[in-house]
Amino acid sequence: MLLTAELSALAGAAFVAEGYDGAFGAVRVSDRPDLAQFQCNGALGAAKSAGQNPRALGEKIAARLKADPLFAAVSVAGPGFINLTLTDEALSARLNGGAGGWRAETPETIIVDYGGPNIAKPLHVGHLRAAIIGECMKRLIRAAGHAAIGDIHMGDWGLPMGQLITEIARDRPDLPYFDPAFEGPYPDQSPVTLEDLERLYPQASAACKADPARAAEARAATAALQAGRPGYRALWKHFLAVSRASIEREYEDLGVTFDWWKGEADVDPLIAPMVEKLRAEGLTEIDDGAEIMRLARPGDKKELPPLILYKSDGAVMYGTTDLATILDRRETAHPDRIFYVVDGRQRDHFEQVFRAAGKAGLYPEDRLEHLWFGTMNGKDGKPFKTRAGGVLKLRELIDMVDQKAAARIAETGLAEGYGASETAAIARKVGVAALKFADLSNPRTSDYIFDIDRFTSFEGKTGPYLLYASVRARSILRKAAQAGAGAPGAPAVGAPEERALVLMLLQYGDALKDAFDRRLPHYLCDHAFRLAQSFSSFYAACRIVDEADPKIRAARLGLVAAFAGQLDTVLDILGMPAPERM
Repeated sequence: MLLTAELSALAGAAFVAEGYDGAFGAVRVSDRPDLAQFQCNGALGAAKSAGQNPRALGEKIAARLKADPLFAAVSVAGPGFINLTLTDEALSARLNGGAGGWRAETPETIIVDYGGPNIAKPLHVGHLRAAIIGECMKRLIRAAGHAAIGDIHMGDWGLPMGQLITEIARDRPDLPYFDPAFEGPYPDQSPVTLEDLERLYPQASAACKADPARAAEARAATAALQAGRPGYRALWKHFLAVSRASIEREYEDLGVTFDWWKGEADVDPLIAPMVEKLRAEGLTEIDDGAEIMRLARPGDKKELPPLILYKSDGAVMYGTTDLATILDRRETAHPDRIFYVVDGRQRDHFEQVFRAAGKAGLYPEDRLEHLWFGTMNGKDGKPFKTRAGGVLKLRELIDMVDQKAAARIAETGLAEGYGASETAAIARKVGVAALKFADLSNPRTSDYIFDIDRFTSFEGKTGPYLLYASVRARSILRKAAQAGAGAPGAPAVGAPEERALVLMLLQYGDALKDAFDRRLPHYLCDHAFRLAQSFSSFYAACRIVDEADPKIRAARLGLVAAFAGQLDTVLDILGMPAPERM
C-alpha cells in the first residue's frame, strides 16, 4: 500500500469527522522537507466550499491527527497547510511491512506499439526514442500488475516495397521473381543482402522523385505486391528476412525486445472485408477516385482530413493498415488498451485512425492512446545528425556510446584488472544506461540535447551514476558476508540519513503510480536519482560493515539490501540493469 494512501485515509477520516468530504484529506510528500515529511492542503479547499476560515479548519484537522501515535509532529502552516511528520518507529515498521509499493487494482491487457522500423532501411537515430520509451512503458505496465504485449509494427507493405522491386527488376531482370510465367519454387537464398538494400532503396527513391513514369511504375508494383503477385511476394519475403536479422541485432544491443514481430503485411487479408463492412454501413465514399472515410466533427478547432482507405490506383495507405491492425489486435489479444509510442509529428495521423476506429465500432476511441515524444537534438538544437549533416545510423550511435563508456571506465579505473570480455560487457551496460537514462529522465513530450560527455559521466544525474550506486550497494553486502559481519536485519531509523533513505524508499510506489498513470517514465528516473543520492549520504555518514553494535550493523545492512533491491527493480523497469561489479 502507498504510504501516502494510508495517510490520506487518516486525514480523510478527520475531514469526515468535521463534516467535510474525505477527499479533502489527500496527502502528498511535502514541498518543504525541512518543515515536514508530508503535507495535506485540503483545509483550504474544504473551508472555501463552506465559507469557513481555512486556518481554523486546519487546526481542527490537526488536533484530530495529533491523537494518532503514528505522528511525531502535526502542525498548521500559513493559511491552512497541514504538515505531518511520522515517528521513526512508524517509518521503520512500514518499510519492513512492505508499504510504499503499488499495483493497479484492476489488471488489464495493454498492447504497446513501438519501434516501427521500415524494412530494407537501416535503423537510424530517429528510431531511438520509440525503442527506449516503448520498452520502458512495456516494463512499467508489467510492474504495475498489467499484462503487456510489445509489438514492433514494421513498415513492410508500402510504396518503398514497390520502389525496391522495380529497382531490382531494372538491375537484374533475369531473376525469376519478375517472370509472370514462372511457376516456382522461388530460390531460398535471397538475391540481395542488407548492404544491397541499403544501397538500392535510396537509389530507387531518388529515381522515382526525378521521373514521374518511374514513380508510376513503383506504384503499380506496390499494388501488384499487395494484390498477391507470387514473384513479388517471394522477393518481398527476402527483404523481410534480411532486414529482420539486422533489426533484431541492433534492438537487442539496446536491451529492447518485442513479443510480436508483426507488420503492415500481416493485416493485409483483413483489409478487404473490413472496408466492405464499412461500405455496407455507409461509412465510406468515393472522392476523386479514392475511397475515404470522413471524420470531421462539429466543434473541431482544426480541419481533420478524411482517412484514405484505398487510393485511386487501388493501393492502401498507412491509415488503412493501422485500422486493420487495430482489428487484428482486438481479435487476437482482446486488449483493454493500445498504446502507440510514436513521434509527435504523427499526432494528426493517429487522431484520424483513432476516430475512424471509434466511428466504425472497431475499438473504443478513448482506449487508444498516442504516447508521442519529442526529438533528440544536437548541441545546435536541431535534430541530431552526423558531422557531415547526414542521418546517423543507430549502429553507429551504439558503437559511439560504447566507445565513450569504455573510455570513461578506463579513466576512472572502475574495471582495472578485469578481463577484456568483462570490461566490454560493463562498457555496453554503462553505454546503454547512459543512452536510456538521458532519454527517459526527460519528460517524454520534451525535446532534449544529446551530450555524450555528460550522459556517460559517473557523476550527476546520469545512468552510469545509478549503475555505480547499485554496484556499490551490492559490494557492501558482499564485503559484509566475507567479513562475517552477520546477515542483514530489519531496517531501523536512527540517524537522520537513515530516516531520509527510508522516506525515499517509501516513495517508490508513488513514483511508479505517477509514471504509469501519466505515461511519463521520468517520474521513475527522478525517484531513482533521489534514492541514490539519499543512499550516498547514508553511506558517507553511517558506519556499516565495521559498525561495532551488531544490532545497528544488521539494521544498516538491511537498509543497504532494501536500497539495492529497490534500485535494481527501478533500473530493470528503465531497461538498464547494472553489472555485477565495476
